[in-house]
Amino acid sequence: MKRTLSILVITIFLGVLPFSCSSPLKFKIIKLGHAQVVSHPVHEAMLFMAKQIEKKSNGKIKVKVYPNQQLGSERELLELLQIGSLGMTKVSAAALEGFAPTMQVFGMPYLFRDDEHQRKVLEGPIGKQLLLDGEEFWLRGLCYYDAGKRSFYTKDKPVETPEDLAGLKVRVMESVTASNMVKALGSSPTPVSYGELYTALQQGIVDAAENNPPSLYTSKHYEVCKYYSLDEHTALPDVVIISTKVWEDLTEEEQQWVQEAADESATYEYKLWEESSAESMRELEAAGVTITYPDKEPFRKAVEGVYDQLKIDQPEIYEIVQAIRDVK
Repeated sequence: MKRTLSILVITIFLGVLPFSCSSPLKFKIIKLGHAQVVSHPVHEAMLFMAKQIEKKSNGKIKVKVYPNQQLGSERELLELLQIGSLGMTKVSAAALEGFAPTMQVFGMPYLFRDDEHQRKVLEGPIGKQLLLDGEEFWLRGLCYYDAGKRSFYTKDKPVETPEDLAGLKVRVMESVTASNMVKALGSSPTPVSYGELYTALQQGIVDAAENNPPSLYTSKHYEVCKYYSLDEHTALPDVVIISTKVWEDLTEEEQQWVQEAADESATYEYKLWEESSAESMRELEAAGVTITYPDKEPFRKAVEGVYDQLKIDQPEIYEIVQAIRDVK
């Protein structure tokens, strides 16, 4: 009931359409909402994309960016796209699981061999097809943003082995795959909105969380959690998405402008991400965070059952996972 009311309020705030036309000036405004703070590199990349769209269209299309969960959580933003009250968003691939099921492949632990393997998958036919798999759910993927690798951060002690996670309440995104992984490591998965996580950590609602270095730093979660253990269990990309209702109302030329701008912003974001990750690690160390590098092999072995269960429950998704692993 609470979620329904919040979606209704945001819909009224945004207006009925995912984009609007200004009659005197004859330009379209596409509304883009996301959950990250303004200091996060993906926000900068989306501002860059907005500028490129306006430049390529000679001012015919403008993108208005609403950061920091102003319009809701990632799940709520996707729902707004589906009902046509928002034009674009950027979400973690994990948030897409409940909307475009094939996206759950990216949440599988230790899926990619290295960064080069991930880039080949995302930029190749598998990655491109996965971007379009959400179209039947009114969500069209435009590009991927680098979101680094996710690792555990904790309040009371570092995570050196899977046994150190036993019994902890670990915050996860609304993702079945993430929940299954955390269960396999002996913890209790606890879904909490990103915007509410700082307070949840403070109040002991959860004992730990997991994310990449820039997100840990820009969210200030390090003020509560002083241990960061780089087990790097998942390499979930972010996905820039446009509502199919908006996409289909654009001309072919306008679609080309938007797609080109998205692709250029992805290249820009990868550069920003590399710089931001290095800076975030320096800042976390300076803030007194204890950073450890546990042996990843015990973690890999502990989560093998997640793959075994996927093969039984969703063989068609498992086939995509195997195809990803076969990419050379």
